[in-house]
Amino acid sequence: MCNDCGFVYYENPKLVVGSVCEWSGRILLCKRSIEPRSGYWTIPAGFMETGETTIQGAEREAWEEARAKIEIDSLLGIYNIPRISQVQLLYRARLLSPDVEVGEETSELRLFEWDEIPWDDLAFPSVPWVLEHWREVKGKDVFAPFTNVDGE
Repeated sequence: MCNDCGFVYYENPKLVVGSVCEWSGRILLCKRSIEPRSGYWTIPAGFMETGETTIQGAEREAWEEARAKIEIDSLLGIYNIPRISQVQLLYRARLLSPDVEVGEETSELRLFEWDEIPWDDLAFPSVPWVLEHWREVKGKDVFAPFTNVDGE
């Protein structure tokens, strides 16, 4: 707060939204073409924009990064990452078509079988978290979203 005028400057965490997009048991991953972590694989995700819901944001990110049209199924997890001031809401989604294309922030796309996922080349810690959670609830219609404690 400014001592002279009383203006309050709010510094709030950033909201990240995204989805694990599946087609016939395979998972869509995007190789990043931008920093941070250019050249590493991730799910379609990014910062939420003003005026959109979390689901709209996740759908937008899938379109921007992979030209993917998706149908959100359910919230997979809420990941609190205080060290970087982020809260991530990541969903389970179904690709409406396997026809995807590289978007502006992506250099390569691929639908991976579970045993083909490049675990050592994933961009962020939350990517393996949500992929493991996706696998735990695969085929389940009802489940509670996962949450983490202290950014882990």
